[in-house]
Amino acid sequence: MANVAHLVRRQSSRDLNPQRSLDRVELKDMRGRLVRQQTGNAVNYGTTNAAFEDTSPNTLASVTEATVKDVRDAIEGKDEKKTFCPESGGEGEERESWDSKLTFLLATVGYAVGLGNVWRFPYLAQKNGGGAFLIPYFIMLLIEGMPIFYLELAIGQRLRKGAIGVWSQVSPYLAGIGISSAVVSFNVALYYNTIIAWCLFYFVQSFQAQLPWAECPNKYYSNGSYEMEPECAKSSPTQYFWYRTTLQVSDDINSPEHFNYKIVFALVIAWILVYMCMIKGIASSGKVVYVTATFPYIVLIIFFFRGVTLKGMSDGLMHLFKPKWWQLTDPVVWLEAGTQIFFSLGLAFGGLIAFSSYNPVNNNCYRDAILVSLTNCFTSMFAGIVVFSIIGFKAHMAFDKCLEERNATILSAMSNGTSYALANFQTPECDLQKELDNTASGTGLAFIIFTEAINQFPGAQFWAVLFFLMLFTLGIDSQFGTLEGVVTSIVDMKLFPNLRKEILTGSICLVCCLISMGFAHSAGSYVFVLFDNFSGNFPLLIIAFCECIGVSYVYGLRRFADDIEKMTGHRPGLYWLICWKYLSPLAMISIMVATFVQIAMDGSGYDAWVSSEGTSERRNWPTWALVLIFTLILMSVLWIPVVAVCRAFGIIIIEDEEKAWFPGSELAEFHGLTHHEATPTEKFLFGFRDDGSEGICCPTGGNYEQEEEEDDD
Repeated sequence: MANVAHLVRRQSSRDLNPQRSLDRVELKDMRGRLVRQQTGNAVNYGTTNAAFEDTSPNTLASVTEATVKDVRDAIEGKDEKKTFCPESGGEGEERESWDSKLTFLLATVGYAVGLGNVWRFPYLAQKNGGGAFLIPYFIMLLIEGMPIFYLELAIGQRLRKGAIGVWSQVSPYLAGIGISSAVVSFNVALYYNTIIAWCLFYFVQSFQAQLPWAECPNKYYSNGSYEMEPECAKSSPTQYFWYRTTLQVSDDINSPEHFNYKIVFALVIAWILVYMCMIKGIASSGKVVYVTATFPYIVLIIFFFRGVTLKGMSDGLMHLFKPKWWQLTDPVVWLEAGTQIFFSLGLAFGGLIAFSSYNPVNNNCYRDAILVSLTNCFTSMFAGIVVFSIIGFKAHMAFDKCLEERNATILSAMSNGTSYALANFQTPECDLQKELDNTASGTGLAFIIFTEAINQFPGAQFWAVLFFLMLFTLGIDSQFGTLEGVVTSIVDMKLFPNLRKEILTGSICLVCCLISMGFAHSAGSYVFVLFDNFSGNFPLLIIAFCECIGVSYVYGLRRFADDIEKMTGHRPGLYWLICWKYLSPLAMISIMVATFVQIAMDGSGYDAWVSSEGTSERRNWPTWALVLIFTLILMSVLWIPVVAVCRAFGIIIIEDEEKAWFPGSELAEFHGLTHHEATPTEKFLFGFRDDGSEGICCPTGGNYEQEEEEDDD
């Protein structure tokens, strides 16, 4: 996504030219340069578009020749080609487009596919019924994930603005949705870069001759004697390295003992890398996405072929996919399936809206939504296969070691013990299923369980370097899109109109870097858990719910369907309309209610590391942490009602902008569309009316065709 950093920031800095009559002349002059054969629907991007201005003699001559030929054909009455120019705006708009369709798809896949696909989905699957978990997972994908993904791509392509601009154009009272998305993106970017810093630290440590988490260190005494570190002996080398060496963790969240300067340095490097990739812009870093989006798949494929050759691979996959059908009756399983789908696709952050706003207006956003969302889900499944093939290997190694120790102990007791000792001898318990259940999600899977498995590989350093480099690219790819939502929103709001974008981006990264130092002290990992659990979950659900309400009940579902039909040539079916108006909002309300009920029944807390016992224990959040939780949630979602109330009283927070150019009538002619008459089913389900309005209880829409004709002009 690095190649879109500079591009996306430009979306709100375009000052619309008021000379509309001159623009109409220029638009008519430009028509005919972008041509389409009757046999295809290909959309031209960047310099491949015949309308692209190139002053080189050869290109100029070819374009002029093509234009003259089109005029000659039109005069002679030939109709082999249809003419359409999707990138020419009617009001002085000079909006840039993606270099190619592949660049857009890779950027979107890189944004959607993140760390959660690798370290959260496999854990949830084996925890919530194995193969049976795929049933609620794909059901929630169909009624919640893909519909909202499709909605965001379509509304961004139609209105051709960022999150704030889009929802302000849908209704000035809904502009707070865009601001809320920006605040959530800021909060998530703060802690997300901490993961990148941890990956960088482990990546550097992987180049040592012996991996530092392979064995327990020794504790030396003043008399020259030594013993194995007691904390490590009670836990494991990977746990000790994670909690004591990397995090230098304190006993609880109330006891930040000191700053961890190694993580401070890693955080600074991480933020510098993010800034360097974002400042270069599309011209100089347009190819970065080809590395950051594809490298994780290369590493996963390498680990896949390594994993399938390991002993215990089949047991690991059986543990992952063996269905436990009785768990489908547990509401928590459906809750976690819906939550995983929602957040793994990156919905409601505003990044998808911004990305799609730079597509041609006749791009097939329906196909993009299906392709990217399915790619995301099958990536999660493929990552699960890779992870659990290696976890199965680790479990077998631990099980075999336990059997060897038990046999050696029995033989020793039989050779040296008495009959009474043998009668009362207790052998160690060796259970393969227990070893397979010994897994975790998130940082526990990446930095403890998986690293312990890598220790068993020949050439463990090579596999560690690959693994943490993969996590780094997964994280930084998503970080670009998340932070870009913040930069874009500040530009949209024109808070610093005279400030260069490079300086604005650097200032935001500097502020984020300073605030993120709160995750670098000894209690910072507990603060990280707090942000991870609450800064995005509830606010994003509320934002996505408001997006569905804004499109279905304010913008108008019929109008939205007409727009999609004009852009793609195909009208969305009843399934999508039902999801947008009923099923998706209902699914998000259900998830929110179920989550509140779960917290009320089970409480909320964090796992604190007890060094004396070498294990973690559950503790409740202190009062100040609960205040911080409510602050994070309210500071994100309160913008939605605040902006609406202020607007009602004449207080304008987001200035109104000129509507984006959308050649509705030309698109309809281009695709050969006719006016869609509402079917009886549509009238019954959605309240579509013959006068163009809609709504069972609150009529919306109406006659907007005249408005579209003005946009065409």
